[in-house]
Amino acid sequence: MSRFKDTDMQAVIGWILRVGVLLSMSIIFIGGLIYLYRHGQATANYHTFKGIPDFVHSAPGIINGIITLRGQAIIQAGIILLIATPVIRVVFSAIGFVLEKDYLYTGITLLVLLIIFASMLSGHAG
Repeated sequence: MSRFKDTDMQAVIGWILRVGVLLSMSIIFIGGLIYLYRHGQATANYHTFKGIPDFVHSAPGIINGIITLRGQAIIQAGIILLIATPVIRVVFSAIGFVLEKDYLYTGITLLVLLIIFASMLSGHAG
């Protein structure tokens, strides 16, 4: 059985980051095209602030918006994927450290993940 190498994990992490960014960029671009196709001829009214639609504030709303091909929901999904990409990278780093049996860095990486998830759940940022 071949031994797991640090360069293998670095290649996987690099691949995850590239694919995550390219995929999120593509999703945002497609959502933007759909939004412009449906709303490109509309005249902007700068006297009232409308904000973002209510369906974009929740996961079920975003999923429903994607199914119904709403541009703003697709853009929101791409942004969420872009934000999730470095978090996924940290998860794979933790897996790599476990496979390398480097428990100090495994602990540090898990602590970073705990801080990220606590921040996400509490709604407070650094």
